[in-house]
Amino acid sequence: MGRIILVTGGARSGKSTFAERLALKLGGGRAAYIATAQIFDDEMKFRVEVHRKRRGDSWQTFEAPTGADEKISEAGKTFRAILFDCVTIYVSNFICAADIDDEARLYDGLRGLIGRLIDAAKTCDAVTIFVTNEVGAGIVPENKLARRFRDLAGLANQMLAAEADAVYLTVAGIPVDVKKISEPLP
Repeated sequence: MGRIILVTGGARSGKSTFAERLALKLGGGRAAYIATAQIFDDEMKFRVEVHRKRRGDSWQTFEAPTGADEKISEAGKTFRAILFDCVTIYVSNFICAADIDDEARLYDGLRGLIGRLIDAAKTCDAVTIFVTNEVGAGIVPENKLARRFRDLAGLANQMLAAEADAVYLTVAGIPVDVKKISEPLP
């Protein structure tokens, strides 16, 4: 049975760097990297290259802007650790591709999408580390699309956290295991 670890935090909080170090440690020096971003411009191309250079040769990349559950299953046959970076971009890809205005159908679609990721991670023989952005600490966005993204990303994060063996919040490069220190309901 696979394990799930969720690493969340704000933009530039150090979550990817921490998750990469953790994946290499758990993977015995090698790991699979499931990349969800699509490169549409030079700025995004630069960001991807920075990540690739930082990771080096210890990684095998699986491109998965969609269908990432299949990539988790595939990578889990070869690697002991899988890094999924990142959930919020994957949710954004889903929203853009779904073209659904019906909120109930959109939420059902997202629940199915994240449920498949969880199932794939739990049934493979690897630990899957999901990186995501903490979207709930800001203001309520003023436009419908931004609110929809925030709400769906928050739901995805909650679903993954509920199934995770550990949940790390990174702040200024420092990871804190929030699941370990969480308080049970009275």
